[in-house]
Amino acid sequence: MRETVLPSWWYSPSEGKTPPDRPHPAPQGRPEGIHPMRQLAILAATTAVTALPAMAQDAFVLPEITLTANREATELSRSGSSVSVLTDDALIARTGQPIAQSLSRLPGVSLRQSGPLGTTGSLQLRGAPAQYLPVIIDGIDVSDPAAGQPYFDIGGMTGAGIGRAELLRGAQSALYGSRAVAGVLSLQSLRPTQDGVQHSFAIEAGSYNTALANYGVTFRRGGTDLAFSASRIHSDGFSATDDNDGNFENDGFDAARLNFYAAQELQNGVTIGLNGFWEKSEGEFDDFGGDIGSTPGDDYNERESYGLRGFTTFSAGAVDHELALTRYHIDRTSWQNGHGDPFVGTRTKLSWQGATDLGASGARVIFGADTEKEKARGHGETRLSGVFTEASAPLGDRVDISVSLRRDDHSSFGGFTSGRFAAVYRADDDLLFRAAFGNGFRAPSLYELFGPYGDAELQREESRTAEIGVEKLWGEDSHLRATLFWMEADHLIGWDDRDTPDDWNDDGYAQVEGKAHRRGLELDGRYAFGLGHAVTAAYTYTDNDVASEWAEVPAHSLSLGFETRFATGTTAAIALQHIAGRPEDMDDFTTVDLLLSHPLHDRAEAYLRLENVFNEQYQLTEGYGTPDRSLYAGLRASF
Repeated sequence: MRETVLPSWWYSPSEGKTPPDRPHPAPQGRPEGIHPMRQLAILAATTAVTALPAMAQDAFVLPEITLTANREATELSRSGSSVSVLTDDALIARTGQPIAQSLSRLPGVSLRQSGPLGTTGSLQLRGAPAQYLPVIIDGIDVSDPAAGQPYFDIGGMTGAGIGRAELLRGAQSALYGSRAVAGVLSLQSLRPTQDGVQHSFAIEAGSYNTALANYGVTFRRGGTDLAFSASRIHSDGFSATDDNDGNFENDGFDAARLNFYAAQELQNGVTIGLNGFWEKSEGEFDDFGGDIGSTPGDDYNERESYGLRGFTTFSAGAVDHELALTRYHIDRTSWQNGHGDPFVGTRTKLSWQGATDLGASGARVIFGADTEKEKARGHGETRLSGVFTEASAPLGDRVDISVSLRRDDHSSFGGFTSGRFAAVYRADDDLLFRAAFGNGFRAPSLYELFGPYGDAELQREESRTAEIGVEKLWGEDSHLRATLFWMEADHLIGWDDRDTPDDWNDDGYAQVEGKAHRRGLELDGRYAFGLGHAVTAAYTYTDNDVASEWAEVPAHSLSLGFETRFATGTTAAIALQHIAGRPEDMDDFTTVDLLLSHPLHDRAEAYLRLENVFNEQYQLTEGYGTPDRSLYAGLRASF
């Protein structure tokens, strides 16, 4: 499968009894794989840094590489997995936008957000809730270990400082362990791509008194790679609960984020490195009861987190090795009516991975082991350790297969074995067929086990997924692909009100009966024509008629786009998103966005972005508002 490189303008705007620390009424970098120095050139090529969007440059075909599907760089045409990749050409032009909006236009992805930027946001993949999609930033798992059902709250994250996003679909527990039931999302920050010092910056201002600034610098010389980026954003926002329902208190957001990366190749070929991030934010929100005019700003979240990863790569004989130690820490407090509920969690992980070729056959084996400890203040700790292996091999000139196997041991429920098989058949150079199936699991969280609403006897959730797909290529920049998917999960951990909906005292997490099912169809394509013109499309159908304990997602999601470039270098684009067949009788909606950008010189451009052109009134999560018509202006440059 070729990379899904969305055009740079691609964007969409984005009650019941809710148990504590759950985002919604219903449960909803680079990978840690081997990265020897011989692969850094490939990685750099896939994340080339530029201040200009893809539309404003000459046509350039990005290498067809996935970094997550096999835990090391692999040509997409030789991978049986379904993968979408956003490179910096698509991400830089959306620096000030929530990154979740860009991801929500990918096939199979839906977004739930409880208001403006900074409120709770989560991604659902192929109908599976957010706790089944681990998010990895620069090799660090950032799923919140203190959350009720651990997931990454993406609602306050913009594209600032992110150079690559890769979405891997289907069960991936055989390679990535617990929670990788629906897939894996990997984000990578800024990286050097050429010798010397390179600077980049972006500033943006617009509706809701929003202002953003982002700066990045990279350095490369010899075997030294350094990168640093910093971003700051402020927005007054709008009412989290829908203002059409009589809520008028604005819910603002402030955030700062730092990313860094350092790697040094020694004379003996060993590479040592350290990367990490720090972020701090404060965002106001409304609970499901709406805002209270006499206490503006009374409900807000404070959050501070950091991640660190030290690593070394080296070769010993015919085997490439990587050792890595990561630590993630999050400290957040939810304030309501003057009372603060703190949630503090840490995750420490030690991992080793090896990889070697098997003779001249083209076969390759990856193997490794890892152990991680999760802690949540007041809720104890758990340890999860595992060993894994994957063998990949060509069968002749047109078929590639991979088989993965993993064994995990959890300190509470014992062991579990997961596996995955994937294959790709190249019927011709421009026609590919893919198939993959596997199983996965999710270990109960610390909060589910030992929290005030927990049950220490909970067992793991188990899942099975399968998919088949076809891809047709036309030239170097046009494609059409289709994928049928199926997913099943049982032993689900859900919220049980013990048949007393008006009494919170006996509520809690429990193993619920039955199974969750999802099946559907994903389509996406791009057709480039003329000089600088292209049409893009993505469509997802999800079957919500089958029995499920999971929250329903829209049955139909369609994204369409058109971009064009004028002789002056000015670019114009239009993007449409239509969501239909929504759960709980929520209204269908259609949004349209426009973008104009103009180069000031070779390495700088100014732009205007108009979102929700027709001022569509809609909700992503029932009861919570979304932006009205909004206008933003910005400047990007590199030197």
